[in-house]
Amino acid sequence: MTAALATPAACEEIRRTLERLLAEEIAALAELERLLETEREVLVRNDSPDALEEVCARRQDCMGGLLRIQDERRGVLRMLGFEVDTAGLDRLMRECDPDRSLPARWGECAERARRCREINDFNGALVSSRMRRVAGLLEILTGRKAETPVYGRQGQQAWGAAGRLLATEA
Repeated sequence: MTAALATPAACEEIRRTLERLLAEEIAALAELERLLETEREVLVRNDSPDALEEVCARRQDCMGGLLRIQDERRGVLRMLGFEVDTAGLDRLMRECDPDRSLPARWGECAERARRCREINDFNGALVSSRMRRVAGLLEILTGRKAETPVYGRQGQQAWGAAGRLLATEA
């Protein structure tokens, strides 16, 4: 047991903190899952861009909340001298959760995060498919092949020319 966990009272306080963080994370992941499903419905219905922007903004707010929870959990681990990773969290839970109630909550977080990733991957594939379709339609309408996307110095996406004709004779 580390020095910070030397007393049963300190260990109980840490367990309550972890329990609170896990409860907040489970609630935030449930909200994120709901928002991702709403986003999928908007995409499938081919709803207005405004509807998609609204749900995306709410999703980003939810992600901000999840990052805050993650930062607080990492801060607790760091403050107590544990590794700031899953192994460190597992070790802390072993030391401060004799009833072993927290690992099940952590497992629920992992399962909810997995479901969110699956829905997000589906949404991303749907958006990518639509973009390819629109690019194909634009090629038909304009008679020109779409230019290849490139990234600038700051990481912004730009559309570069495919090449230039320098001379017509040799």
